[in-house]
Amino acid sequence: MEKLVVLSGAGVSAESGIKTFRDSGGLWEGHDVMEVASPEGWRKNQDLVQDFYNQRRKQMLECQPNLAHQILVELEDNFDVQIITQNVDDLHERAGSKNVLHLHGELRKAQSSLDPNLVYALDHWEIKKGDKCERGSQLRPNVVWFGEPVPKMLEAIDIAQKADIFLIIGTSLQVYPAASIVDYTPSNIPIYLIDPNSSFHSLPKNLTHFQKSATEGMKILKEVLLWS
Repeated sequence: MEKLVVLSGAGVSAESGIKTFRDSGGLWEGHDVMEVASPEGWRKNQDLVQDFYNQRRKQMLECQPNLAHQILVELEDNFDVQIITQNVDDLHERAGSKNVLHLHGELRKAQSSLDPNLVYALDHWEIKKGDKCERGSQLRPNVVWFGEPVPKMLEAIDIAQKADIFLIIGTSLQVYPAASIVDYTPSNIPIYLIDPNSSFHSLPKNLTHFQKSATEGMKILKEVLLWS
């Protein structure tokens, strides 16, 4: 069974109603992204950051997977599908995808503000002031903020190197190091890009670009993959 590796970004979740900061001039739900997605923002105002992610978590639980998520699940009948996602929501999993690697963390988890290796699953939407890890430090969102290392990057590269087909969907390829994952794919394998943006530069020759939304592009790609 061919290995289909998928790099997904915010454009997939946007059609489920989850807003992205890159569509708002650097603002994310009305906040400067550095206020809510950086270690400096956390040190400056923990209450603001905690409340921001509590609201994102609550919003996520009210959203549902869309057709793009569902088609990726359907393709598991014909391909070994591995998803590498930049998204912190759980919509891929809730749609039924079996193999999902979260590069930038997960909203449904918390981590120690002292030791990022101490990660805990959440069974509720709120992290409160005073919620602490086993070492006594305040719990914070399990999200990789700007300026922090991406701990699962090497695992993502290893997955990309084994791809027979590579799909990039819903991402502008502007967030590094995630955007560089495509550079590690085997030479000359088919690469597909689904994104309505046309301002991409230096795309590989073996790449096919569908300038469509995530849902419309996945409907087209499903037919291409199953009939090729």
